[in-house]
Amino acid sequence: MTKILCIETSGINCSVAVSKEDILLAEKTENKGKFTHAESLHIFINEVLDTANLSVNDLDAIAISGGPGSYTGLRIGVSTAKGLCFALGRPLIAVPTLQTLASQIADNHLIIPMLDARRMEVYSAVFDKNFNEIEKTEAKILDEDSYANWLSKGKVIFLGDGAEKFSKICHHPNAFFIKNAYPQARDMVVHAFERFKNKCFEDIAYFEPNYLK
Repeated sequence: MTKILCIETSGINCSVAVSKEDILLAEKTENKGKFTHAESLHIFINEVLDTANLSVNDLDAIAISGGPGSYTGLRIGVSTAKGLCFALGRPLIAVPTLQTLASQIADNHLIIPMLDARRMEVYSAVFDKNFNEIEKTEAKILDEDSYANWLSKGKVIFLGDGAEKFSKICHHPNAFFIKNAYPQARDMVVHAFERFKNKCFEDIAYFEPNYLK
């Protein structure tokens, strides 16, 4: 049975999960309103493995948030994941951060996750109900007409720490906002296992997360 360690450090959450195939075994997520990844990440990894009664040698792969997100947060997560992959001889899997965030929604409508990129800019992408990306990830400067083409088709769910500022300028009746949502490792589990089955692995030496800017 495939066991995967998932690490999510793209934003303010420091989040770790371990799974058996696509079933969550244990997780640890902390949000102190500031970045604590450097201090907490290795502790959290040990905690979730202990909770699942596993050791690092039991792992079949390491999954990391592939970005976009905080440069520092992504670097810490990727460096940790690469170190584990090198030491254990295990493959590295990258799950796009916005796909992870979109996976918090169980709905039959379009999903647009948004990560705050400061000022009126966000990192966003558009996903269908099956979490397939139908508009690529990009850094986007918001205005009141942003996503008008999607909103004209029906209900659209916006979520993430970038959704709050968009809610202040977007008053379209088809727009629904979920605020204070952050990427979590538990939402990587299904996508990480799917990539493992398809042997969608990254080059451990050369992989870099998608910073966008």
